[in-house]
Amino acid sequence: MSNINALIGSRICHDLINPLGAISNGIELLELAGVAQGPEMGLVSESVLNATAKLKMLRLAFGAASQDQTVSRQEILATLEAVARGGRLSYSWNVNTDTLRLDVRVALLAVMCIETALPLGGDINITEAANSWSIQASHDRLNLDPDLWVPLSKSAVASSLTPAQVHFALLPEMAREASRTLTLSHGADWVKISF
Repeated sequence: MSNINALIGSRICHDLINPLGAISNGIELLELAGVAQGPEMGLVSESVLNATAKLKMLRLAFGAASQDQTVSRQEILATLEAVARGGRLSYSWNVNTDTLRLDVRVALLAVMCIETALPLGGDINITEAANSWSIQASHDRLNLDPDLWVPLSKSAVASSLTPAQVHFALLPEMAREASRTLTLSHGADWVKISF
């Protein structure tokens, strides 16, 4: 079933990225023609860039991935930088090589889980060393909802999730698909997901 879910995620992202690209190209043409001036067009342009960045991140996190497929370090850095632009969250990708797509998918799902614990923003550090991954953040106002984090600590799925929390259900499943074991640890002002 996870493969069907991943294929659906890939299809949705693929179908949306093309119209967003067309809108972006249209805005560029309007700017070249001198028509696209003013704060309104700036807002439209910025919104398209944000939506495109978020969609690329969602494609990496929710999309289909084969066993030997890799993602370039440059693509991940560009995507995370674009997603962070103008937001409360920033991302430090401390991975020095191109990476297996299965591992990237698990890492980004873990990032999304940690994002929910940072309602006031913060920096999320993603590190890989000797084939061991760590996704970590700290903040003095960390919010770990036990209904989400307790099941995750047992590699289980919470009994009820909203669409905005679906990554908590997918993370354990995608970790198993990548032959990874999740470990969760936290303190009063920090949280870490390892695999």
